[in-house]
Amino acid sequence: MTDPGTTAIFGSFALTEQDGAQAVLRDHWVLLEGRRIAAVTPTRPQADVVLDRPGRFLLPGLINLHNHCFSEMLARTHTEDGAGRKNNKSIVYTVLMPLSRRGLELYTPEERMAVARLGVLQLLKGGNATVMEPFRNGLPEMFAAAEEMGLRFYGAPYLFSTADAVAGADGVVRYAGDDGAADLAAWNALYDTWEGRDDGRIRLAMSPHATDTVGPDLFRTATARARELGVPNTTHLAQSPGEVATIRTRYDRTPAEYLDWLGVLGPDLLAAHCVDCTDDDLRLMAARRTTVLNCPRVFARAGTVASYAHFRAHGLRTVIGTDGYNLDLLGEMNAAAIISKTSAGSATVASAPELIDAVTRDAAAAIGRDDLGVIRPGARADITAIDVGHPHLQPLYEPRRALVWLANRANLDLVLVDGRLLIEGGRYIHADEAAITAAGVAAIGKIWDLPQAQAAFAG
Repeated sequence: MTDPGTTAIFGSFALTEQDGAQAVLRDHWVLLEGRRIAAVTPTRPQADVVLDRPGRFLLPGLINLHNHCFSEMLARTHTEDGAGRKNNKSIVYTVLMPLSRRGLELYTPEERMAVARLGVLQLLKGGNATVMEPFRNGLPEMFAAAEEMGLRFYGAPYLFSTADAVAGADGVVRYAGDDGAADLAAWNALYDTWEGRDDGRIRLAMSPHATDTVGPDLFRTATARARELGVPNTTHLAQSPGEVATIRTRYDRTPAEYLDWLGVLGPDLLAAHCVDCTDDDLRLMAARRTTVLNCPRVFARAGTVASYAHFRAHGLRTVIGTDGYNLDLLGEMNAAAIISKTSAGSATVASAPELIDAVTRDAAAAIGRDDLGVIRPGARADITAIDVGHPHLQPLYEPRRALVWLANRANLDLVLVDGRLLIEGGRYIHADEAAITAAGVAAIGKIWDLPQAQAAFAG
């Protein structure tokens, strides 16, 4: 992509900071110079590009630290209403893992790129500016698509001790394979190729898959490598009762205790889901300053409560991700609010400012990026803008509440990353959306047509 120039954006509302707290400014301009924010000012600045339409709510570029484009595309509209769940178990081992593995065996490089482009397009149109994407090794095109299309990207190729985990007809997961050495070698090769590309816009994260698919030696080795390089470290933790039972059988510990025993649990760990953690687990994780990645909608699909407020009540830094199911980060904040308030029986938990922090400042802090998640001079020039002039958002008193409770991705107006305008008027402006969609759908359809896939979806 071309180097950015200067851009001035008018916001009827702009989310900034004052004395370390959120502040909403009325009728201000944000000036971007190159890849950085240069000024926040009430007066119109000079710039190469001027975006001056009223009715925008300017936010820091939204940060989504847990998403799976490919595996969740495979499941979409096949796994709702209990479909694809043997004995009502998790679809991770009935649909997602086996079909994503089979897909990568079948796909051509062009088909892998088509899937990756469709995923990045959906992310950008969902308001995401920065995304952490754990994915199965064999899809390096995720890096290429993010670089090509402008997304700020933390690619997190999985490491498995046992990559061939499949649920049988009885719903019991059986583990096979020994992939750790090969996966770590592949991760290191991708790090050498991609880390720091385009002035740091493309990065890597370490991603040992989950407590039941990664053994002690690989967890320790991967964590040591992540700490050596200073990259984020993320895993799935207590995402199903089956995982909890497996770790209890193997090690007589909970998944959180298992990671603590290994020295993995700590302030550098981003732990996804944690829905089957005990209160003692959550207190342990809070003591170790671990971050929880909360993805409420994907669990609501299965009738499981994943409450943002529950984790926060235990003192855990909790951020919000989409898990790939529906890549609308605004909708995910809305789900986090609804699920938190109903499960807690309280209207005051999971407030709009808290939830916005969870996809801006808190998420940036979780990956050690004080230059992201804020609108202030010197920060990276990442902006997400919502059109709050829509009739269903009017009349408008408090824009943060409107964002969480009333807005959705159809109200997305602008996304800029590193000063480059990617989404304008809700549309991706650098390629044909219809062509990207058609190519990605065709590639996914190749998997859907397999007898293996049809049997998995039938449960």
